[in-house]
Amino acid sequence: MTIRILIADDEALLRMAFNMVLDAQPDLDPIGEAADGAAAVRLAADLRPDVVLMDVRMPGTDGIEATRQIRQTCPRTKVLILTTFDLDEYAFAGLKAGASGFLLKNARPEELLAAIRTVAAGDAVVSPRVTGRLLEKFRPHLPDAATTARDERLSRLSAREREVLIQVGCGLSNAEIAAALHLAEATVKSHLGRILHKLDLRDRVQAVIFAYESRLVRPA
Repeated sequence: MTIRILIADDEALLRMAFNMVLDAQPDLDPIGEAADGAAAVRLAADLRPDVVLMDVRMPGTDGIEATRQIRQTCPRTKVLILTTFDLDEYAFAGLKAGASGFLLKNARPEELLAAIRTVAAGDAVVSPRVTGRLLEKFRPHLPDAATTARDERLSRLSAREREVLIQVGCGLSNAEIAAALHLAEATVKSHLGRILHKLDLRDRVQAVIFAYESRLVRPA
C-alpha cells in the first residue's frame, strides 16, 4: 500500500529535502506541499493524504489550528507534527489538537520514514521518555484535583483496563506493561484497543493525556 503524504512547512528548502527523502521510497508518495497552515487545510481537503507532515510555526494559520481543522474535515488523515525542540511548547498543543505524534526536524531520515509509516498504520509516535517530559513540562496546565471532577468515562473500564491505562499513562510500552502486569503482550494490546474504544479516544497519545486529565495518573 502506498502512503500519500502532504508536506506543510514554510521553509522551501526543508520541503524539498523531505520530498527527496520520501520520493526515494517505493511505498511513500509526496503528493503536495503547503507553505502555510491555511494552504495545508485546503490541500488536505482536496488531496485527502494519508499523512500530513506539519510544521507548527508557520505564517497566518499555524500548524496547531491547521491540525485541528484537518482532523475535523479529514478524520482519516493522520498528522505528524514537526518541531525544532523535543519540548517545544507547541508539541503538546499539537497532540491535543489531534496529531498522532511529533518528530524533531533534525531527525535522521530513517526516523522520519519510520514515523510516517507508524502513524499511517494508526499508531502514535511519542516515545515514553518524551511523553513523560512533555507531561512534566505542562503539569501546570493539567486539571487541578481539587477543582475538577473525575471523568465519568472511567466507570466504563474494568479494573484490569484501568491498570493498563495507568501503565500507558506512565509512558510504558506494551512489552513493559506486559512484564509489569504479568500478561502476554498480545493481551495488553487487546486491552488497549478496548480502552480506546470505550473512552472514544483516537490513539495511545490521547490515552496518555486522558490518564492525566482524569487524574488517574499524576505527574511525579
